[in-house]
Amino acid sequence: MSAPIVSLREVTRRFGSVLANDRVSLELHAGEVHAIVGENGAGKSTLMKVLYGLHPPESGTIEVDGKRVSIPSPAAAMRLGLGMVHQHFLLVDTLTVAENVVLGREPRTRLGAFEPAGAERDVAALAQAYHLPVDPHARVAGLSVGEQQRVEILKALYRGARVLILDEPTAVLTPQEVDELFGVLRELRANGTAIVLITHKLAEVKSLADRVTVMRLGRVVGRGAARELSVETMAEMMIGSVPAPLAARGAGSAGDVVLEARELEALDARGLHAVRGVSLAVRAGEIVGVAGVEGNGQHELVECLAGLRAARAGRVLVAGRDVTGLGARAHAEAGLAHIPADRLKRGLVAELTCAENLVLGRQREAARGPWLGGPAFAARARAPLVEFDVRPPDPSARAGRLSGGNQQKLVAARELGRTRPGASLVGAERARVRPARALIAAHPTRGVDLGATLALHGRILAARDQGIGVLLVSSELSEILALSDRIVVLTGGRIVHETRPQATDERTLGLWMTGRATLTDTPLELPPNPGSRDATTGAAPQA
Repeated sequence: MSAPIVSLREVTRRFGSVLANDRVSLELHAGEVHAIVGENGAGKSTLMKVLYGLHPPESGTIEVDGKRVSIPSPAAAMRLGLGMVHQHFLLVDTLTVAENVVLGREPRTRLGAFEPAGAERDVAALAQAYHLPVDPHARVAGLSVGEQQRVEILKALYRGARVLILDEPTAVLTPQEVDELFGVLRELRANGTAIVLITHKLAEVKSLADRVTVMRLGRVVGRGAARELSVETMAEMMIGSVPAPLAARGAGSAGDVVLEARELEALDARGLHAVRGVSLAVRAGEIVGVAGVEGNGQHELVECLAGLRAARAGRVLVAGRDVTGLGARAHAEAGLAHIPADRLKRGLVAELTCAENLVLGRQREAARGPWLGGPAFAARARAPLVEFDVRPPDPSARAGRLSGGNQQKLVAARELGRTRPGASLVGAERARVRPARALIAAHPTRGVDLGATLALHGRILAARDQGIGVLLVSSELSEILALSDRIVVLTGGRIVHETRPQATDERTLGLWMTGRATLTDTPLELPPNPGSRDATTGAAPQA
């Protein structure tokens, strides 16, 4: 193997008392895909942020092309040929897609003025070449999470980095789009680019990576060639044991409708139709999965159902109560819990503590007079933090200092806690808010590690078995197939297909999602639910 482009030697990084990276060494070589895997909080993203100049190392050295370097900023990293696509996007909401992609390397006229038309042409050509469709003219503030991630990928590709760091790059892609992206990455690898893939999807590691580094609790606990490490071996190194799959489960017994959209229509941030006459009913004791390519109305549909966006037409009912136009508080009081797609913008207040975030939306019932806090307040927060494995399980820790996966677990702890009969709040009195009867789970395991994903899946299934109606929106088709009792496909703001997990697969759903399947005017005749199935694979049990 040739000399490494980048060498990290004995890198250590702390955040207060938390040791994020403990003497980590790593080498990146030209023309290879190097996967870094580990649980949330294992230190993967922190290590790459040290390399990219976002966090200075406490100790250790970094070498690029055999020379010791200091990387005080991302600008310095880019000058050295390093590019990074972050899990939490670093985009300017008020700028267009094209302006974000070329920021810092803008095309100029002869007189030195910024040339917007040239930027838009360059970005449109790049988007087409890499099969990452975005509108160069669109404002980033109006884009969905998936579209923003595409902009980040384009931004890194535009700079032609010799080392490309990708943090969970396939989280919002269909199987067909993953294939296209992997084709791009293989071409980049063949042309000598060193690619770092941070992912929780071990099947992707086996499919694409050349080498693997496994981290746990800030340390490297294993390395090897991807072809020589099984998925089970990598999973065991990540979490210290072999994770058990979800147990086979019986079919749910669907009850009354607890969440309903009737001929719902909604506009996106640009004033364009995003949801077009959607009618959808979720019954108690069932999970309805919504599959679709990001940007096809899922975001707007969820926000309408949660009371965060005004519907242009149609109605929303929660547990039989018409809450159309009444706002998020009325939806929650009617019995709706909501795990939002964007944990930072909609799920958490980064400056607040974990204990404070656990009562968001119910702080009026948790407060004693005008105040939140006190020993009892913190004590009651410890149980959900431990139960959902939020690291560190410290009620006083600021939510913004947690890793992305631990932030997601914090949001899930709060919202799933509302689905439990008799769930109580901080303080002596019960909440005036009714226990949730319906749950919207939008990308509930995005950025969450393997062990935590399985745990969250189990809790969502438990909520369903307790009679909660669940609307599951996910870009992970394996997740949709594993958990759903029914599946609907949203394309162009309309429901174009409905099926059951036993009657479909990821490829078929991907065709419907991308409009490549044949649409018919004949309603789909769903087969009866055949009973128990494997909740991990979606396969029906063998006779």
